[in-house]
Amino acid sequence: MDKPPKEQKMSDSGKPSEQQPITGCLLSAAFFGALGSSFIYGYNLSVVNAPALYIKAFYNKTWIERYGEPIAVETATLLWSVTVSIFAIGGLLGALSVSMIIKVLGRKGTLLLNNSFALIAALLLTLGERAKSFEMLLIGRLIMGVDSGIALSALPMYLGEITPRHIRGSIGQFNSILICLGVFTGQVLGLPELLGQETRWSYLFAFLALPAMLQLCVLPFLPESPRYLLMERRDEAGAERAFQRFLGKKDVSQELEEVHAEARAQENQHTASVLQLLRNPAVRWQLITIVISMACYQLCGLNAIWYYTSGILREAGFAEDVIPYITLSTGAVETLAAIVSGLVIERIGRKPLLIFGFSAMAVFFSLLTVFLNFQDSLPWMPYLSYVCILAVIASFCSGPGGIPFVLTGELFEQSYRPAAFMIAGIVNWLSNFAVGFLFPIIQEKLQSFAFLVFVVVCVLGSIYLYVVLPETKNKTFMDISQSFAKINKLPVPSPGHEMELASKPDMNGKVQDVAKLESAF
Repeated sequence: MDKPPKEQKMSDSGKPSEQQPITGCLLSAAFFGALGSSFIYGYNLSVVNAPALYIKAFYNKTWIERYGEPIAVETATLLWSVTVSIFAIGGLLGALSVSMIIKVLGRKGTLLLNNSFALIAALLLTLGERAKSFEMLLIGRLIMGVDSGIALSALPMYLGEITPRHIRGSIGQFNSILICLGVFTGQVLGLPELLGQETRWSYLFAFLALPAMLQLCVLPFLPESPRYLLMERRDEAGAERAFQRFLGKKDVSQELEEVHAEARAQENQHTASVLQLLRNPAVRWQLITIVISMACYQLCGLNAIWYYTSGILREAGFAEDVIPYITLSTGAVETLAAIVSGLVIERIGRKPLLIFGFSAMAVFFSLLTVFLNFQDSLPWMPYLSYVCILAVIASFCSGPGGIPFVLTGELFEQSYRPAAFMIAGIVNWLSNFAVGFLFPIIQEKLQSFAFLVFVVVCVLGSIYLYVVLPETKNKTFMDISQSFAKINKLPVPSPGHEMELASKPDMNGKVQDVAKLESAF
């Protein structure tokens, strides 16, 4: 790919932008924004595993009290399946609504409103057992899915717009890191010594209120996205204050002028609808790239790994009461890999990490298939299988686990970004539901060869990303649009004609050069 112009590497002070300090305000926005959003999503992915038997027993006990007979096996299976899958249905509803909410409330306002869904869901899930109502658990899981669907669109959008371009990937990876930390926290709290007991399992869901409350306490005192304030709210004073706090400097005139110039280039455009985004040939390959990246994010097979982990450990001869502690290693490896990815993403780039992650997953899924077929032949083979599982998890979190969300914010300009996140969210949750619904069927038909399906997905995803995706590291939105102009067969870099920045007059009526307009953002 073309190297970014030299001017991109310089800040307004003439020093490399990488030397600009990361402010406490920016770190607080990233951490607490992700804590009340991504962390809750990750926690919900693992929290139902430990109390599964107790929840099923609660369903049966409630059924007997209501109808005087034990619940039928088919009904119990259906109820449990709905309990698990309704989370994805809620996520889809959240993704469908996020564009409208963001347009009204903004990025930060949407995150704050979203906490109400988390608190309501936590209340329903916690009190369901006491109220002897499994319906409360189902509704709680649905609402928690809505919360996650909104969060996984609003948070990456917010982080992408408040972060200088030279650390946009690293800050964006807070989303992935907190998802992994949420999964790990759910595993730890689900241990029998903590909340994974018959008398305490409802408190696992009560814990959901804590990160939501912490975000509610901190986020109101942090700024809204300055790009949103200036381009959509026309609040220049508010945008200036936001830039000053996020960048930690008083003179933000170049940042303001850059956004002004982009706004002038889009002066005849309003926030685009999903239909307008789908119809616009100027963003066709950006959209295809996001759809494929997000589909591969879910269809690459990570969720299916959890079906095999406990069984492989049993085959290796580990005692049943020890297995929950060993499976903690999966959450620990997941979190560690996500942190490492966040540290190296600005050096290595998005594209290499994505291709490496999917390619490595394909290799380790292939090895896992071989090892599973020789599981009963050699006593040490299950250990190799478990190593492959850890390697698949680490490969996923090295890139595919978080970068698709970062890319969704980077590949689209301001007017198309909400619709792009809405489409990405829909693909994400439909793919999530498809894996949960289809994998048990595939696994029953293909047995240990089921993982070869994911090998095909990972290989095809890697090939597409290698051929189509440009590197977005340390590039402005204008540069990224220009990278797609050729493949979209357009004479201009983007649907907003951002190259008009080169000839638009500034606030004093003077024509400025594009390179001089470039700021930390």
